[in-house]
Amino acid sequence: MTFYKLIPIASFALLAGFGLTSCEKDTDGRPQIQPGTPVATKIMPDSAASGAVVTLTGSGLGDIRTIVFEKLSVPAGFQPTLNTAETLIFRIPTEAAGGRQNITFTNSAGQSVSIPFKVLAYPSVADVSDYNFSKGKTITITGNNFDDVTSVAFADSVKGISDPATIVSKVKKQLVIQMPASTLTRGTLAITNGTGRIRTRQEFVNVDRAYQVFTDTYGTGYQDGSWGDAGTVTSKEFRNGAASASKTFQKGNWHLLAFANWSASAISYSNEYTYVTGWIKGASADYSLYLTTDASKAGFGEFVEANRIDVKANTWTYFKLKLSDMDFWLPGKTLKQLGFRIKGPDKQDETFYFDDIMLVK
Repeated sequence: MTFYKLIPIASFALLAGFGLTSCEKDTDGRPQIQPGTPVATKIMPDSAASGAVVTLTGSGLGDIRTIVFEKLSVPAGFQPTLNTAETLIFRIPTEAAGGRQNITFTNSAGQSVSIPFKVLAYPSVADVSDYNFSKGKTITITGNNFDDVTSVAFADSVKGISDPATIVSKVKKQLVIQMPASTLTRGTLAITNGTGRIRTRQEFVNVDRAYQVFTDTYGTGYQDGSWGDAGTVTSKEFRNGAASASKTFQKGNWHLLAFANWSASAISYSNEYTYVTGWIKGASADYSLYLTTDASKAGFGEFVEANRIDVKANTWTYFKLKLSDMDFWLPGKTLKQLGFRIKGPDKQDETFYFDDIMLVK
């Protein structure tokens, strides 16, 4: 056979190949399995939290197109190319509601199968509106899995005290509570929902049980003892209540805001006190303020790095400092002056606001 005679045969084979190729069905990558009757035999594990990988075994699972969690009808994403007729792998969606429920698997023919599962959706706390409270104060908690919260309590596991708080409102991402009266000086919140109970890492301070240097006004026996321009009580800015203590630190001068108690009510040293806490609203730029006392080793007005508080500009900054980590109070000394000093400011006058300055046991 000559070369010229081979050309028509080769051309015919090439065209036939194109024809066969064009007749093949386009796919999205999933296995080409015909829909059958799906059967769910086992799900492993049978309870897990959002993000966990779950495996369903059974038969007729190769053509599954949707996975839906019963509560709130939350869909789960999955990769069909990783699954077979006997095994289906997927993740629990972030928005899945907690508790026992069915998961329903449906194929392209509309045939479905369900299997029971427990979504573990413990409450999680990202932020709180305040760390200080008195009886009846409302606190807003942001996070996740609050929509089925059944109880909240201000609690101390060591002392075995648990005071129920009132649930004002609840949605999945936010919980609002009203704090109870309590004999505890500080404690965490025990939050229980359909999955179980957690304890917050955030600790809350009972203002009614703390030693108050300044809240809405000066504490018993206290008055302004500032260096430079006097500190003032103002209703212009406040973190809690209706007022704060304000101080303008002049440019070029090392001013100091001081709360002074020259009366017989000045507090003597006690190792029962654990923290000094409060709120400071920053000025036009980020600054460091240094907490100082006349009961310290360094002496009143000194800059001690262990006593430094970094304050963000134009923002209320919360601080809770452990006294044992600071130069704050020497045994045998009486605390008569507590203040905040700044290095500078160098560019311009700067005004700060102070609220809920307290000692906590």
